[in-house]
Amino acid sequence: MIFLTKLDGTSFMLNDEMIETVNETPDTVIVLENGHSFIVRESMKEIQSLILENTRNHRRARLHRPNDEPLT
Repeated sequence: MIFLTKLDGTSFMLNDEMIETVNETPDTVIVLENGHSFIVRESMKEIQSLILENTRNHRRARLHRPNDEPLT
């Protein structure tokens, strides 16, 4: 999950694994696999960085969890 900001300033969390496309038109529009879309303040480059950091954090967590602990 990544934190994003709608144009009205409202923060929300988005499951980055559901993102299908991100476009700048000039607003940044995120379209999800289910067809829902969001217009956000973050740029495409910022979203890319958030997704990469989130992925890295998940990988680190998997490397450091005990073998009997379930994945979350």
